[in-house]
Amino acid sequence: MSDADSILAGLTWIPNVVPPGLPRAERLRRVRHSSSHIMAQAVREIFPDVKLAIGPPIENGFYYDMDLPRALTPGDLPEIEKRMRKIAARNPVFERAQLPRLRAIELFRAWKQDYKLEILAGIADDTVSLYRQDRFIDLCAGPHVAQGGACTHFKLTSIAGAYWRGDERRPMLQRIYGTAWESAEDLEEYLRFLEDSKMRDHRKLGQQLDLFSFHPWSAGCPFWHPRGVVVRNELLRLWRETHAEAGYLEILNPVLYRKDLFVTSGHWDHFRENMFLVEDGAAADAAAQPDAAESGPELALKPMNCPDTMLYYKTRQHSYRDLPLRIGEGQLLHRAEPMGALHGLMRARVFTQDDAHLFVREEQIQDEIGRVLALLAKIYAIFGLRYSMTLSTKPEKAMGAPELWEKAEHGLRQALEAAGHAYKVDAGGGAYYGPKIDVKIHDSMGREWQCGTVQLDFQLPRRFELEYIDADNQPRTPVVIHRALFGSIERFLGILLEHFAGALPTWLAPVQALVMPIAEGQTEYAEQLVRQARALGLRVELAPATSKINYRIREAEMNKVPYMLVVGKREAAEGSVSLRTHQEKDRGVLPAQTVWAEIAEKVRNRVLDVAVKDYSSLFAAEEAAPAASY
Repeated sequence: MSDADSILAGLTWIPNVVPPGLPRAERLRRVRHSSSHIMAQAVREIFPDVKLAIGPPIENGFYYDMDLPRALTPGDLPEIEKRMRKIAARNPVFERAQLPRLRAIELFRAWKQDYKLEILAGIADDTVSLYRQDRFIDLCAGPHVAQGGACTHFKLTSIAGAYWRGDERRPMLQRIYGTAWESAEDLEEYLRFLEDSKMRDHRKLGQQLDLFSFHPWSAGCPFWHPRGVVVRNELLRLWRETHAEAGYLEILNPVLYRKDLFVTSGHWDHFRENMFLVEDGAAADAAAQPDAAESGPELALKPMNCPDTMLYYKTRQHSYRDLPLRIGEGQLLHRAEPMGALHGLMRARVFTQDDAHLFVREEQIQDEIGRVLALLAKIYAIFGLRYSMTLSTKPEKAMGAPELWEKAEHGLRQALEAAGHAYKVDAGGGAYYGPKIDVKIHDSMGREWQCGTVQLDFQLPRRFELEYIDADNQPRTPVVIHRALFGSIERFLGILLEHFAGALPTWLAPVQALVMPIAEGQTEYAEQLVRQARALGLRVELAPATSKINYRIREAEMNKVPYMLVVGKREAAEGSVSLRTHQEKDRGVLPAQTVWAEIAEKVRNRVLDVAVKDYSSLFAAEEAAPAASY
C-alpha cells in the first residue's frame, strides 16, 4: 500500500449536506465551486500528470488554474465539457473528510501536487479538509453541493494565462473559465447575455453610431464626432434646465492653477499622484540659470471643481440670507489615470463632471440634501434607471477634527432617513475631507455603476477661510455639500449606450428621423419634409435614393435611428409618409404632420420611448460570496 493509500484508508468521509432555504447567491456559489472540481476531474482524466492550483467560484462562474504538459486551445474545451457531463450524469456524492495538516502535506507530496503543498504551507490551522466526488479528491474548504447532478447546466467559456499568486517570476499556469447555473433556462439566458454584451460595448457602439472615437496619440481621451457632440450637448441641456429650475447658478472657472490652490485644499497631499503637473514656463527659465535653486512643477490641471469653487465664493461677502447658495459647474477635468485602467468613456483622463457645490448653514443641511436626492430621482427617472445608495464613512487617511466627521456623518444619515431611502454603509469609504452618499445605477445588464455622489464637507470651508455674516452680525463658516448626479457626462453616456443597446430615446438620439425617397422623383417632396421638421427644431436628415430602399432601411436600423419615413409616389401626392420606427417597426401610412407632431411631443417631454432587453433578473441576488480560506 502506498503512502497516499495508507493516509486515505484512515479517513472518514461524510456526505456533504446542503442546508435548506439557502439564498440564491449561496446556492449558485456551491454549484459553481462544485463545477470547478468536476472540471478539474475531467482535465485530470485527459492529463493524468496535471498539477492543480486553485479553483474558486467567481461572479457568474468559476475557474481552475492548472499546470499542464501542453498549452490548451479552445478546441480542447468541447472534450473537457464532454467528460464533465459524463461525471455529472453519474451524480456523484460530494463527501468531506478532515485530517491533520501534516498528514495532508504527506498526501499531496505523494501525489506531487506542488501548488497544494504551497497552500498547505500557508495554512495556520492544525486540521484541514478534503472533498471528493467520484474518484477525484481535492484540498478544499468548501462549500459544495450534495451531489454532482446539480452541476449539469454549465459551459466552459475561455482559456487564459495566470501567474501563481501573481508572481511573474513563476511559470505561467493555464486558467480555464466556465459558467454554471441552476437551470438550463438561466444558462441559455446568460450565454445570450454574453453575446449581447459584445454588441453593447459602448466603445463599439461609439464607432458604429459615429459618436466618438479614440486614437493612441490622445492618451485615452475621446474624440467627439458631430453626432456625439449633439448627444453630449443634449445631456448638458438637461443638466442646465433641471438645475436652473432647482435654483442653481452656473459658473465657469479655469482648468489650470498654481499648486497653492491644491496645497490649501489638501489635494496636493492626498491626490497629487492623480494630477497632471505642468511646468511654469517662466519658472523653468529661471531654474535654468546658474545657481538657481531646484524647483518642481508649479502648475496643475484641476482634477475636480471643489477647490476653485471655494475661490469663487470668496469673490464677495455673503450674508446668511444668501444661503443656501447653489453653484454648478460643468467643466472639463483632467486626472492622471494609469493607461492600463482606462476604459473608453467609462474611465478616461479627461471628462466633464456635472458638479455642484451648495454653501449652506448647518440648520439647512438636511433640507438641502433632501432636495439633491429629489433632483437625482427626477433625472434618473427620465432614463428609467434604478439605483441604490451607500453611506461611505470616514477613511483611514482623513483630514480634520473627529467631531466634525461625526457631525457630517450624522447629517447624511438624517437626510437619508428623512427622505425614506434605504442604504448600506461602506465603513471607511468616504472622501478624505468628508463622508458621502454614493449612488449606484443598476443597468439592464445587471451591473452597478457608481455615478451620483453627495458629500458633506466641514473641512474645505475652514481651510479656505470661508465666511458668511449671520443674523447676529457675527461671521460664521458655511458647510459645503459637494454633489454630482450624472457623475460625469462621458461615463453616464457610456452607461446609457450599453443600457439601451445603442438605441437612445428619440429626444436624445443624434438623428431623430430619416426621410427616404424611394426614387429620385420623390426627392423634392422628401427635402420639403426635412425642412418642415427642422423648422420644428427636430434633427432630421435626408437619405437620398442612391441605393435600394431596403438597404437604406437596414442601415438606419443599424444606426438605431428612431424614425424612418419612406416616401414614394403615393405619399408625395397625399402629403403622407410610410412610417417605420426602430422600436415598433412598420406603422403604416400616416400624414407627415402627425409624425412630426409625435416626435416634437416626445422631444419636448423627454419621453422614454425605448424598450430594451433587461438581464437584471438573471443576476438578482448575485452578491459576491466570501472566498474560502484555502
